[in-house]
Amino acid sequence: MWTDVVAHLEPFCVSAVKANVSCPDPRHAPSLHSDDQQSALLDQPPSSFLKPATSSGAHTVFLAQLLFLQGIIMKRFLLSYAKAVTGLEYFRGFRTNMKSGYLQANVVILHKDLADDFEAFCHANRSPLPLLYRSKPGEWRCPPLAAQADIRDDCPQYCVFEKGVLVSKVDSLAPYTAQLQDMVTFYLGCSFSFEQALEKAGVPVRNVEQGRNVSMFKTSVPCVKAGPFHCPMVVSMRPVPQIKLDAAAQCTHQIPLAHGGPVHIGHPALLGIKDLSQPDYGDPVELSAGDVPVFWACGVTGAEAVQSTKPALAFTHSPGCMFLTDREEATVSHQASESEECPLTFCISQNPLHYSVASKMVVQRVRAIEELIGEDPGQRGIQALFVQDELLKACLSLSSSSSVLITTGFPTHYMHNPPEETDGPPGAIAMAAMLQALNKHVVMVIDQRALEMNRWIMQDAVDRGVIKSAVPMISFESSGPDSALHFLCHDGDPSKPRYDHLVAIERSGRASDGNYYNMRGVNIKHLVDPIDDLFITASAVPGITTTGIGDGGNELGMGKLKKAVKAYMPNGSLIACDVAADFAITAGVSNWGGYAVACALYILNLCSIHRRYVQKGLGLLPTPEQHSLWAASLPSVAKEEEMLHILVKYGVRSGKTANLGLEVDGLTFHPTHSDVIRRLNDLSIEKLQQE
Repeated sequence: MWTDVVAHLEPFCVSAVKANVSCPDPRHAPSLHSDDQQSALLDQPPSSFLKPATSSGAHTVFLAQLLFLQGIIMKRFLLSYAKAVTGLEYFRGFRTNMKSGYLQANVVILHKDLADDFEAFCHANRSPLPLLYRSKPGEWRCPPLAAQADIRDDCPQYCVFEKGVLVSKVDSLAPYTAQLQDMVTFYLGCSFSFEQALEKAGVPVRNVEQGRNVSMFKTSVPCVKAGPFHCPMVVSMRPVPQIKLDAAAQCTHQIPLAHGGPVHIGHPALLGIKDLSQPDYGDPVELSAGDVPVFWACGVTGAEAVQSTKPALAFTHSPGCMFLTDREEATVSHQASESEECPLTFCISQNPLHYSVASKMVVQRVRAIEELIGEDPGQRGIQALFVQDELLKACLSLSSSSSVLITTGFPTHYMHNPPEETDGPPGAIAMAAMLQALNKHVVMVIDQRALEMNRWIMQDAVDRGVIKSAVPMISFESSGPDSALHFLCHDGDPSKPRYDHLVAIERSGRASDGNYYNMRGVNIKHLVDPIDDLFITASAVPGITTTGIGDGGNELGMGKLKKAVKAYMPNGSLIACDVAADFAITAGVSNWGGYAVACALYILNLCSIHRRYVQKGLGLLPTPEQHSLWAASLPSVAKEEEMLHILVKYGVRSGKTANLGLEVDGLTFHPTHSDVIRRLNDLSIEKLQQE
């Protein structure tokens, strides 16, 4: 019947279009509340809606009379009308849909025998496949989303798949009505539903500005498998000005049924995307100066799943041609940025460009930890080296890493054997314990002369419960100009790094004259292997980030702060390390910096916003059992006291006094160090209780 209405209205509507007359918004039409009223109007003959007209103004009256129908019914008619009158070449679903004001849905239609497995696949991959509604077999309508809908005709264009192969694109599934009787339709959230929210938040939507469909890309990130369904995740990309990244993350975070917040911000290669100008779906969208590529999970992942699973027959919407619901787009609170649970973005790498996210509350907690470890009971003046958020950004990067290389060892007591001090190894092992709990591959690189002793120390730490399993220990000795590159990368290939993060804690660092100095200005170069070369080489290898932790400025990595070290630290102009790390964490005692890294990693990974981002929106969030495992890996007074006993057993002495006892940098374990550890735990565990 509505086809007849279209046929009768076509000459009038075309005249109105030519006269540049716009249709009223159907949402503002008078409402018909009862189903009987709706059905009665739909059952009327087409002629009852038509009257003679002689002007374009009268044509508008005819459209307005039709709009007297309930808005949700009229909207569905107008979609059909646009397809019938203008054709897909002009209509192109994305041009009509992207500013519709209504929620939109991606569509996947499968045989009923596959429905349960596909639903499980959606639940396991909620960000790309947020499930809005699952129909019954042969059900054309979807009452929770749209009254009077008919999925056979309501998408501007459909893809038809046979055994996983795209065989055609059609503007109606009506010819497949018989087959659809045994098929189930899945309606999935769509990112077009948040584009108006982005605009209202002051974030330019470049694809809309450029009159293009959004760019969509297959990634190298595998979805979580469910039954026969498996595929790489598909993402959409929108360029966002760097100064608007927080706003983009915050407003889309509030709309989880439209894929939620971004799953990646930064260089496309980190998702396996080679060229932004060659999208797999949609149109290329150009970046403006100052823009950063931002990627959201995309419902076209459903089409990829269909192609991977190869069912006999399946249908999806054509990318950019979504199903338009009757539900208005979600409104986003302008107070979102004030919420403790809103996401904040931080750049954690420039080569390649990479951002991470965490909730405002978690950021505040990590900053409190950073402030705590900046206390200076030894009165060294360490506050002069403090830079806010170095701890936060280092830990955001470590949380995204897969393989971490840690180094420590400061042979300050050159007159003793061994010359090592008690600051460094405890912090290194505390970091390693938490990284292991988070399933990171961890290796330690140690001076060759101290390698055997450190292996004994590590084994004792395992036996006494300080760390769950032993960390492999290796040494590095330069044998040529490419030694460091071959050590860091497979076959010396910079595109194949073995480690993606290097951490130095209380590790003697090379000064500008090539020597290594303790705080008294004594050159101890003869006791130090050139591990600095690894950090220097890593700075030129894309994908390797470095962190230095120190308490005086002569430690490896603290070259980032060498101007401040030379200006404010005793003997600074002589002892300052010249080798910079990407992040330089300063602490009153370097061990505290290691404890802080462990605690910050724990807090970050309890943050659902951060974990979702690290997991690219795939899989389930960590279980309470995993949380308990992480909590057990936190530094504690008992474990750190035991660690000092182990060091004393091997003759390792306090750095400032050379005392052989439970002392670090001249400060006794009780009460100074034990108090800091308790307070760090209070800040960490308090977060767990709030979760």
